Order: sequence, then C-alpha cells, then structure tokens
Amino acid sequence: MKKSWYGSAFLLLSISLVVILSGCSSKGDAAASGEAAGNQPKTLKIKIADTNTNPVFRVAADKGFFKKHGIDAEIITFASPAEGVNALFIKQVDVAYGADFPVLNAVSKGGYSIIASAGQATDQAAAAWKLYVRDDIKSAADLKGKNLSFIRGTFIPYLWDEYLKEQGIALSDVTLTGQGGFDEAFIALKQGDIDAAWVIGSALVDKLAALEGVHELSDMSKTPVRLGMGLVSGDEFVKANPEGIGEFLAAVDEASAYAQAHPDEVADLMYAEVKQPKENTLKDLPLNPWIIGFTPAAYDSLAGQKKYMIDAGIIEKDFDLESTLNLEPLKQVLPDTVTYGK
Repeated sequence: MKKSWYGSAFLLLSISLVVILSGCSSKGDAAASGEAAGNQPKTLKIKIADTNTNPVFRVAADKGFFKKHGIDAEIITFASPAEGVNALFIKQVDVAYGADFPVLNAVSKGGYSIIASAGQATDQAAAAWKLYVRDDIKSAADLKGKNLSFIRGTFIPYLWDEYLKEQGIALSDVTLTGQGGFDEAFIALKQGDIDAAWVIGSALVDKLAALEGVHELSDMSKTPVRLGMGLVSGDEFVKANPEGIGEFLAAVDEASAYAQAHPDEVADLMYAEVKQPKENTLKDLPLNPWIIGFTPAAYDSLAGQKKYMIDAGIIEKDFDLESTLNLEPLKQVLPDTVTYGK
C-alpha cells in the first residue's frame, strides 16, 4: 500500500513537470515564432540634412510620422540646403534636400541619386524670393558695377544671370561675392559690404524691411527662373535600404500634408525648436508646400538648370540626367505621385 502511494505521487509529480515544461516551451516557441514572423518592425536610422526654416522634417519627427514608418531620424541643421547637400559627400548625412542647383551638383559627381522632388516650381513660391538693394539703386540698370551677394553652392548665380540678362547687364559687369548663408548676407548688406542680395523667408524679409538704407527692388516671380527642389541620397544607402527610403518618403509626404492643415501647431513647434517667430511660420507655410512626387515639370526644371550649369562650366563633365533618378522606392509607396515617364 505504501509502495502504491509513492508510485502515484511520483506519477503526479512527473505529469506536473511535463505540463509546466510544456507551457514554458510553448511560450518560448511562440515568442520565437513571433520574432521570426517579423512582428518587431524594422527601424532604419537616417541622418537628415535640414535648415532652421523648413518645418517638414521636424513635423515628421514631432508628430510621429517617422516612428509610424519605422524611421529613426536624426535631424542635422545647416545654414542652407546647399550646405546640407555638401554634407552628403563626407557621409555626415544620409539624405538631403535642396534646389535643382545643389542637387545637380551632387548627382553630377556620380554615386548619388535623386529620390523625389518636393515641388515649389510655382509663381507663388518664386514670389517669396525677394531682391533687396541699397537705396542708391533705384532700378535694375543701377546694378551695373555693383557688388552682388550669392549663397555659395546655390542657384543664385543663375538667378542673377537671368535677371541681369533681361536688363542688358552681363555677369562680367558686376562683382559676385559668395557667402555661407542668408544671415551673413544680411550683415554684409547692413554694413555696406555688398549692394544687393536675394533672400527668402519672412523672418529675414521682415528684418531687411526694417533696415535703414535698403529696400525691396523685385522678386523672383518677375524673372523666368522657377525653383525646383529635390531630395537626394547616396546610391549605396538607397541600394541597401530601398524599403526604408520608401517609408521615409511616405512619412515626409504625410508630414507635409499635416503641416499645411495645422499651421498653428507647426508655428508653435518651430518656435519651440528654432525660435522662429510664429507669425513668420504662418506667413511662409502656404508659400512653400512640399509635394512629394516626381513630375515631367520636375524633370524639365532639372534639365534646364543642368544645361545652364554645363554651359557656364559649373559642371565640367556632362552626364545622363535620367540615370541619376532612383524613383523605385517612391513608386512603391506613392505610385500615383510619379507621373514622369508615364
């Protein structure tokens, strides 16, 4: 009888251990199965070149659009988009944005691709570019022999060329002085070191409008120049992360739409992060809506700027513009926005 009791107890203990171990094993297998199935979203770390006046990337980060699309974004601020594009060359950033001029300068070197355009080639956007001059300059004809500012690495020399050409003035009739950013141009104009400068951004325009001795002479909408804008990345980075690049572009697209629909929130965000006055954000937002995609107009804008850069010797060696477009990641997430080539 005693032997039978011990046997029953041993049998019950064995069954309990089997159940417990089976439960642990089942739980472990389920976890492993879940991980294998990819339940944990992939996260792509991207270093993004930005400026203090652009709200789109900051909105994408603050409102969770990057997180939603599996993007771990580090935003690195530069004085101008051109400086951000240049940062690609030293691997300081993975993605940058800029006007056609710096974007073309990047892809002409080989190893870099245009992954999307962001719109802005409109009369409204062009009108946001203001030409401020010293008070002794009453008309465009008075610019002859003057010292004119341009931001290094940007399209502004092209803008000067086109503007002056319409006035019968050659670039050789003026002096072009390169500067690192718009704040530097403001100081130079204030001190009398330069005679004229193209600027953008209502905060800077407000400062110039209040500055004695200068006035607004014109704006870019009165010239034939229209400013395209693109996003560019290194070929190796895009090739290694095609899905991640697509998700990045999808996040930026959502953020740009959100920014236009919630201007007051964006104004608060820009003040909190970069101390840009709220009223300036509210003025600038409707003038510069980002529209992620790639259209025939975007290609034509790039092609026209490329021709100028080659003719002027800015780009020494011609290249195939078509081969620098890598729109596949964009097509995967926002196929309807890519109308070029259809």
